[in-house]
Amino acid sequence: MRTSLKIGTIIGIPVKLHITFLLIMPVFAFVFATTVPPLGFAGTASPAMVYVLSLITTILLFTCVLLHELGHSYIAKGFGVEIKDITLLLFGGVSSMEEIPRVPSQELKMAFAGPFVSFVIGVALLLFNVLLASYMAGYSATSVFLMLNILGSINIVLGLFNLLPAFPMDGGRLLRAWYAKRMSYVKATHYAASFGKMFAFLMGIFGLFFNPWLILIAFFVYIGASEEDRATTVTVLLERYKVREIMSPEVVGVSPDINVEELSKFMFEKKHLGYPVLKGNSLKGIVTFTDIRNIPPHERYAKLVSDIMTRDIISVNPQDPASEAFKVMTRNNIGRVLVVDNGELVGILSRSDLMRAMMLLNE
Repeated sequence: MRTSLKIGTIIGIPVKLHITFLLIMPVFAFVFATTVPPLGFAGTASPAMVYVLSLITTILLFTCVLLHELGHSYIAKGFGVEIKDITLLLFGGVSSMEEIPRVPSQELKMAFAGPFVSFVIGVALLLFNVLLASYMAGYSATSVFLMLNILGSINIVLGLFNLLPAFPMDGGRLLRAWYAKRMSYVKATHYAASFGKMFAFLMGIFGLFFNPWLILIAFFVYIGASEEDRATTVTVLLERYKVREIMSPEVVGVSPDINVEELSKFMFEKKHLGYPVLKGNSLKGIVTFTDIRNIPPHERYAKLVSDIMTRDIISVNPQDPASEAFKVMTRNNIGRVLVVDNGELVGILSRSDLMRAMMLLNE
C-alpha cells in the first residue's frame, strides 16, 4: 500500500505528501478556527469564513515547512549529497538523504540552513505585517493581519524548536558538528545523542508537571537520539568491510520453470519464505511466500514461478562497503539482500551477517 503521494518536483527533488499529512490538516484547521486571536481566527468572521481562513493558513504553514526542508536539501546538494525526496508528514517534513555529510563544517551549514529559512520567513512576515498595518490604517483587514502574525510567529517558534540540541532536531546535528571538530565522528554522535537523551529526560519530567504534550515530544526526541547513535555507529564500523568478506556464498535458489505448488512444498520443507529465482547461474528474479498467497490453490499447478516472481531485484555488489548493504536493507525494510556481480548471483547478505561483523569489530 502506498502511503505517500508525489505532488511535484522542486530543484530536482520529488516532493511527497504522506497520508498522515492529509489526516492532520483538518486538525490544524480546527485548532486555528477555535483559537482566539492573536494565534487563531475564532470570532473574527462567520463560521464558514473562519474555517476557510484556517485551512488556508494550514496549507501555507506546511508550505513554510517544505521551504525549511528545501533549505537543508539545497545546501546538502551543494555538497554532493543525493536527496531521494522530501515528504510532508504528521509532525512536519523530512528530507530523505543518502548520507549526512561527515565534514563538520558541511554538516553545520546543512543543519542550520533549515532553521535559518524559518527565521527569514518568520521575520519577513512579521515585518510585512507591521508595514501593511501602517499602510492600511483605517481599513479592515483583520484576517490578513492575523494570518501573517500566525505564520510569522510559528515560523520563529519552528526555527527555535529545531535548534534544540537533540536529535532528530537540527540542533542535535549542530551539536554533533561541534563535537566532530574535536573527536571522531562516532564519538561525536554518541556525545550528542547522550546530551539529547538527557535533554529528553528533563523535558519529560517538566511535562509531568506542566504540559503532557512535552512527554510525547520527549519520547520522540529520546527515540530519535537512540536511533541516530545506533545507525551512525553501525554505518561507520561496517565501512571497514566489503560485502564479499561477510556474505554467505552458498545460496539456495529455485528454478523459474517449477510450478507454484512445487514451490509451496519446497518452502514448507526448507522453512524459508523467500528465494532467488535462478536459471543456471543467472539471476532472474525473487519469489516470496506473499507471491504464493496471491494465487488461489486450484491455480497453483498451472502457474510457474516465472509467472509470479518479482523481477525488480534489490541487490548489492560484492565490492560495495558492507555499510551500503545496511543502508539498502534499512531503506527497503528487508532482512537480507542478494549479492549480484555482472548479473550473476554470488551470495546473500543478512542482518545477522552484519551484526556478526559488528560483534567482531567491537571485540
